[in-house]
Parts: sequence; C-alpha cells; structure tokens
Amino acid sequence: MRNAMDYPAVVFVSTLVAMSLSALIGASLLRRVKALTAESREDFNVVQAATLTLLALMIGFSFSMAVGRYDQRKNYEEEEANAIGTEFVRADLLPAADAQQVRTLLGHYLEQRVLFYTTRDVQELEQINTATAQLQSGLWAAVRDAAGAQPTPVTALAVAGMNDVLNSQGYTQAAWWNRIPIAAWGLMVAIAVCCNLLVGYGARSAKVGLTLLLVLPLVVATSFALIADIDSPRGGIIRVSPINLVATARSLRPG
Repeated sequence: MRNAMDYPAVVFVSTLVAMSLSALIGASLLRRVKALTAESREDFNVVQAATLTLLALMIGFSFSMAVGRYDQRKNYEEEEANAIGTEFVRADLLPAADAQQVRTLLGHYLEQRVLFYTTRDVQELEQINTATAQLQSGLWAAVRDAAGAQPTPVTALAVAGMNDVLNSQGYTQAAWWNRIPIAAWGLMVAIAVCCNLLVGYGARSAKVGLTLLLVLPLVVATSFALIADIDSPRGGIIRVSPINLVATARSLRPG
C-alpha cells in the first residue's frame, strides 16, 4: 500500500489549498468575530512570531530527517553493490560447479536489485520481491551445500560473503521503510494552519491580507512538497539511483 506522501504534487496542491483557506478564514471570518485593537496588536505580534518560528523549526527538523533517510538509502545501495561484487569474486573459493552456480544466481539477483530501485509499479515490485526471495534461497543453498561438502576456512569466506549479501538487502529494505512518521506530518500541518490563521487575522488591510494569502501558503506548500519528495523512495523526482549496482553489473559481465 502506497503512502499518501509518495505523491509530492498532491501534497503541494492539497497543502496550498488548505493553507490558503486558513489564511482566508483568518482574514475574513475571525476578524469579523473580533477585530484586533491597538492595545492587543503588540501581544498578538509576539504570539504570531513565536508560532511562525515554531513552524520554521518543524520544517527544518523534518527536512533534516528526510535528507538523513535519503543519505541512508544511498549508503545502503553502495554497500549492497560492494557486497555483491565481493561475493562474486569469493565464489572462486568454492568448487567449480558451485562457483558457476553462485555467479549465475548472483547475476540474476543483481538484475532484480536494480529493478527494485527503478520500478514505481506496485505489482511489479511484488514480483521483484518474490523473485529476490527465491534467488536468496538459491544462493544460500548453493554456498551452504558447498561448505557442507568442504568445511574449510576458505569456503567459510564465501559463506560469510553471502551472508553480507543477504544482510545488505535487509538493511536496504529497512531504510526504505523508514519514513517521517505520520504524526510528525500531522503536527507540522496543524502548526502551519495555525500560522496561516494568525497571519490572515493579523493583516492590517485587505490588500496586505491578499499578499500574505498568496505568499505564505505558497512557501509552506513548496516546503512540504520538497520534504515529501526527498522522503519518498519511489515518488517524486529526487530518488536514489542504483548507479553502484549498475556499475557492478557492468563489471561482472563476461569480457
């Protein structure tokens, strides 16, 4: 099931509409209920500044979380490519027949890992995960049988390398599941709505209110869309490219 934040364009449009409506409500409805007086203007400015500062901190922390998760996905892609390349070389430590089987399976496994990073289709992703699990079982069975037939420290290196290959895929999957919590998104949206209400309510004239109605919601919506884009592994424009896996696949091709 796809996360709602996997669609940054939808996040941008929905946030822009919600923030604009909030500012409009503050500028029209709230001011009709109780207009600001000269005596309360100074206290209101303090509350407004504090709320906007809190929103800025929330956006900054969320952006930092998204960038950290993006970097984590990039690092695990590199580690996975290194583990597969190392195990392909360590296959020489196994008997000839087992080594050939491991290399063939690793080639197919590498293809599935590249597809895992590039696909956006949910059904195709399920097929990739199924094929990956089957290949992992075949790879482990191949080195397990070879180690069982010749239990030497040399074959143990091949087994350890295969363990790294399997573990790296698990770490990658965990990193792709590690997203900004929905509760954090909800809190950030709630603070943004309050800020736009206050900005609309505190506008001194209809002209100034209209300007703020266009500027602040646009800035907030752009920030939310950028955070959602970076945090989404498959949605949006900013995604992790399997450049290391592709380079490893090219280096392992015969000739």
